[in-house]
Amino acid sequence: MKHIIIGNGPAGVVAAETLRRLQPDAEIALIGDEAESPYSRMAIPYFLQGNITEDGTHLRKTHDHYATHGIHLIEGRVTCIDSAVKQLQFESGERIHYDTLLIATGSHPIRPNVPGMDLPNVHTCWTLDDARAIAAKAKSGSRVLQLGAGFIGCIIMEALAARGVKLTVVEMGDRMVPRMMTAKAGAMIRQWAEKKGVAVHVNTAITAIEQNGDALKVKVSPGGTALDADLVISAAGVRPNIDFLAGSGIEVGRGIRVDSAMRTTVPDIYAAGDVTEAIGFHSGQPELNAIQPNAADQARIAAHNMAGGATELQGSLAINVLDTLGLISTSFGHWQGEGDGVELVDEANFRYLSLQFKGDVLIGATSIGWTDHVGALRGLIQTRQPLGAWKERLKADPTGFMAAYLATAQQAA
Repeated sequence: MKHIIIGNGPAGVVAAETLRRLQPDAEIALIGDEAESPYSRMAIPYFLQGNITEDGTHLRKTHDHYATHGIHLIEGRVTCIDSAVKQLQFESGERIHYDTLLIATGSHPIRPNVPGMDLPNVHTCWTLDDARAIAAKAKSGSRVLQLGAGFIGCIIMEALAARGVKLTVVEMGDRMVPRMMTAKAGAMIRQWAEKKGVAVHVNTAITAIEQNGDALKVKVSPGGTALDADLVISAAGVRPNIDFLAGSGIEVGRGIRVDSAMRTTVPDIYAAGDVTEAIGFHSGQPELNAIQPNAADQARIAAHNMAGGATELQGSLAINVLDTLGLISTSFGHWQGEGDGVELVDEANFRYLSLQFKGDVLIGATSIGWTDHVGALRGLIQTRQPLGAWKERLKADPTGFMAAYLATAQQAA
C-alpha cells in the first residue's frame, strides 16, 4: 500500500505518523514545497521574538525522525492530480502513483490588490524565508506598519512588539480579531494594544504603498493620510491552497468538501487541515475552521480511514486561544450566538465574558482576561449537555461556568 500526503505541515506530519503506527509495512511519502524540514507556521512568531531558534520551529526535533519512521520526504510542488490513474504530477513534470492520497496543503496568505505590495520591505509573515527577511529589518526603533489585526495578525504583532519596533496596525474591520471576537471584546483588545504602545487604526484600508527613499510611504483611507514605515507586513488573512485541484473531480467550495470520514468526492482521496471545509459541529454544514487542533484531529481520522478503518469526525469546532501583548482571549464554538446570551464587561480590568445559548445548551463562549478553567467552557459546548436550571444561573452570573460544568458532568455520569 502506498500512501501519499501532499503538505508537510502539522496535519500532514500527524497523518504520516498515524499511518506508520497502523501499517508498519506501508510505503508513506510526505510532500512539501519548501526547502525546509517540516515546521509549524504558528511557531514563526516565537522565532521572531528570539524565544526559539529556527530548529525550534520544526515539528519534530531530531534530524532523522522521518527516516527512522520510514516516512519519505519529497520536496516539490504538485500541480495536478490525475485521479483516473491515481497519479500526481509535479511542477518538474515528474509523476508518481498513489493508492490513497491525503491533501493537507494548508493555506496561503492573501496579498491585497494594492499598488506597491511587491516593493522591497513589503512582506507576508508565513514562511521561514519571510521570517528571516522580517528579522533582518525589524530592529528596535524601526517603523513597522502591519496590515491586518486578525488572529494571525495579533500573533505577529506580539512578536514585533517584543522586538522593540514602533508598530502601527491597520485593520479594515470595525475591531481587532473580527472573526474571533465580539464587538465589545475586539474593542477591548484594541484598548489594551494601544495601552501597550501600538497605534491601531480600525475601519481603515491601505490604498497604496510608495517608495520614499530608503523608507515606505503608506496611503490609507478614509482621509488620505500617509503613514511612514521602514517595513510593511501584510497579515490580511489566508485562503486554502486548492487551485491545483482543477480538473481532479474533487468538489471544492472555499476549501475541499469532505464528509465525516475526511473523504473527498473522489474515491481514495482524503483531505485534512486548513484546506478543508469539514462538517461544522453546530451547523452540520461545511465550514472552514483553520486551527491546529482541528487539523490534527482531522489528520488522525483521515489516516485511520486511509488504513482501512471506520472513524468519523464529530464536527469541526472553533477553538481560538490568543495572547495579545499579555492579554489572554478565547472563543469557542458558535461564539457569535443566535440571540440568546449574556455578556459580562469589566473594561477597567480588561475582563470580558460572553456565553451564548440555544435552548438550555451552551453553544458558544468568548472570554478576555480569564485564564482559570476556560477549558470548562469548551467542555460544556462539546458535550452538548443540557444545563437545566444552570442556564438561568449563568445568565445571572456567567462566572459560574466551572460550577455548571462540574454539576452537569456529574448528571451525565
